[in-house]
Amino acid sequence: MSLQRLNGREPTLLYDIRSTRLIESSLMARVPAHSLMQRAGQSLSQLALALAPHAQTIWIACGPGNNGGDGLEAAIVLHRAGMSVKVSLFPASQPRPVDAQTALQRAQAAGVEFGPAPERLLPGDLIIDCLLGMGSRRAVSGEMAEWIAIMNQSQATVLSADQPSGLEAESGQTLGQDKGTPGPVVHAAHTLMLLTAKPGLFMGAGRDAAGQLWLDDLIRQDTELAAFMDVAACSQVNSHSNAVPRKHQSHKGSYGDVAIVGGEGVSERGMGMTGAALLAASAALHGGAGRVMVSFLSASTAPQVLSEQPELMLRRFEALDLHQLTVVCGCGGGIAIQRVLAEVLQRSRQLVLDADALNAIAQNTIWTKLLKNRSARGRPTVLTPHPLEAARLLGSTTAEVQAHRLRSAETLAQQWGCTVVLKGSGTVIASPEQISRINPSGNGRLATAGTGDVLAGWIGAQMAQSAGTALAAFEAASYAVYQHGQAADTWPADTGLTASALAQCAH
Repeated sequence: MSLQRLNGREPTLLYDIRSTRLIESSLMARVPAHSLMQRAGQSLSQLALALAPHAQTIWIACGPGNNGGDGLEAAIVLHRAGMSVKVSLFPASQPRPVDAQTALQRAQAAGVEFGPAPERLLPGDLIIDCLLGMGSRRAVSGEMAEWIAIMNQSQATVLSADQPSGLEAESGQTLGQDKGTPGPVVHAAHTLMLLTAKPGLFMGAGRDAAGQLWLDDLIRQDTELAAFMDVAACSQVNSHSNAVPRKHQSHKGSYGDVAIVGGEGVSERGMGMTGAALLAASAALHGGAGRVMVSFLSASTAPQVLSEQPELMLRRFEALDLHQLTVVCGCGGGIAIQRVLAEVLQRSRQLVLDADALNAIAQNTIWTKLLKNRSARGRPTVLTPHPLEAARLLGSTTAEVQAHRLRSAETLAQQWGCTVVLKGSGTVIASPEQISRINPSGNGRLATAGTGDVLAGWIGAQMAQSAGTALAAFEAASYAVYQHGQAADTWPADTGLTASALAQCAH
């Protein structure tokens, strides 16, 4: 077996349901009947014994499909190892797929105990959730929902097989959420993904529901079969910088110039957003850019705010040499961004588009054409939408974007010929002709004002130090997103995260 604990620091290939089915069917045609399910059961039992070696009771809840069959095979191994195993079948009597039915007969012959859900489990006990697999589509209800409630309320450790039951394997949404009636989902302490890693466990509700992720591809010991693992990989993560190493014989011009264009001043409505541009500028400075210029779209308060960050250079927009700059455009730009957007799109050497710049582009076909033209002219561009901004660009809804995060990001990337950073739980980084990535770092601490501006500044700094190609922009965005989340993951527990403090934590 090739059981491994995922730590989020190394790339992990992810596979959608279709690709996993192809791998599974190819393997089943090559290995002896039922052997793949036995391997899955052995892997589950191995992890179960490591997690709860002194459990007085191991409750295995088995659903009607092959996920339940994996649990039955695990029950056999654990029972033979002398553990007190209790299996509950849902439903109690119903024909199962051939492999799962074989596993049931084997468990019965081995003397495994069957019965209802235990009334009480102790903190040292273990629950193995094998109710639903990756093909599930409907929200959980009825008795199965009651079992999930027992799992979530129990003091015992919960281990989910392949994915937490009630979770959609590709999107990371709760089953039923796309129809407005989400059902319950298991909140596991550990999830052992079998055969392939699934995207939904790295984003959306999956980040909270899956707990510590483990993976067993079940076939690494067989090099011929392992070749099938290259089929249709859909995502991976990256934590390695593409920044130029700092040489002794260098100067500030060696590490790129970044210009922040945004920060609309106080409007007639009494609203001002100069802070957003300043956060992005501070992040770009601490992210390693050689020089950072700030072009406020309304400069009435600029000298006062820049006095707290004297390294930043104040520039009128008309004075910026856009052809030589990596531009971060849109942070706090308001409607004022519209008067400079066409020039930014046409002239910027490299470009990060955020916030109000994205909203403006979504409403104007002239700007969308200029954005598309950047790719043809070899001008790298990164878009950093949150789900609502992505929905506006796609002409869809936030719910549709969240239900298909990978597809939404990839559609935008293909449509505009650029790198797209779709922010949220499990940020997606997509670019034409690249394997999309789902970022594994980050947590709810980032849900505070200004952190998106910081990310835009960090991406700009990485791009300014890169080779200036589309691939380099993709790598720069991937690294900045990872470090952005990593900073939140290592934030002191007793200290509140603020965007201004986060901006100074670039690695």
